[in-house]
Amino acid sequence: MVWPILEKAGKKPDYWPGWPDGKKFALVLTHDVESKLGHDRCELLARKEIDAGFKSSFNFVPERYPVSKKLRQSLTDMGCEVAIHGLFHDGKLYQSKKTFLKRATRINHYVKEWDVVGFRSPAMHHKLEWLHHLDIEYDLSTFDTDPFEPQPDGVETIFPFWVSKESNNGTGYVEMPYTLSQDFTPFILLKHKDIEIWKKKLDWIASKGGMVLLNTHPDYMCFEGKPRMEEFPVEFYSDLISYIKTQYKDQYWHVLPKEMAQFWKEEIVARK
Repeated sequence: MVWPILEKAGKKPDYWPGWPDGKKFALVLTHDVESKLGHDRCELLARKEIDAGFKSSFNFVPERYPVSKKLRQSLTDMGCEVAIHGLFHDGKLYQSKKTFLKRATRINHYVKEWDVVGFRSPAMHHKLEWLHHLDIEYDLSTFDTDPFEPQPDGVETIFPFWVSKESNNGTGYVEMPYTLSQDFTPFILLKHKDIEIWKKKLDWIASKGGMVLLNTHPDYMCFEGKPRMEEFPVEFYSDLISYIKTQYKDQYWHVLPKEMAQFWKEEIVARK
């Protein structure tokens, strides 16, 4: 098991020009919203981030719980992004190609209705070639290294990469792996009481000039009182973004996933 740092994942891509404005590394913050409880905490979490000078993407499951149009609008009005996190979150999206294609039709309906461009599969399941059936510009369903995931095959890079459609090399989407451990693993599964594992990995990614991409869940964050089972104090997340802001002031290029996808397609893929 090589976790949380896989040294060879730090290799820079071919044709690498560096991040915009000469920044040392990139920062992308994302949240998967798995339940109504998480849904109802999103705006509170977004305001915490914005007050600290950050912005993020919220990925909703369209047919698992009611997704408020008002909430989606509020988040985008605040400068955040909305994306899609599967369809039902039942672990069956990739059960068969027939199942996937049937659900892809519904997912594409929400892509159009919500006017979004991004996707992440539930449980980080992935078949990257199948995702060409979605009308998306980027996907977030992979990771550099994480043996705790149900499908633990990491992509072994801390940079985005282009997934080209085999039948047409001019089309495809940007894949962005998460590079910091998901919150569930250190705080719920392994019961860590601090964010040292996040800080250590973040420092390593920064030293390699990579992309820090974090996936957390408002469902697991306790905003007041004592954390319940399968919750952790929201202060852990606040401490991380505070650490980034103070330790790496003016050194990181902080963007939404859709902005990273646009940069990668226009500045990296176009160079090849």
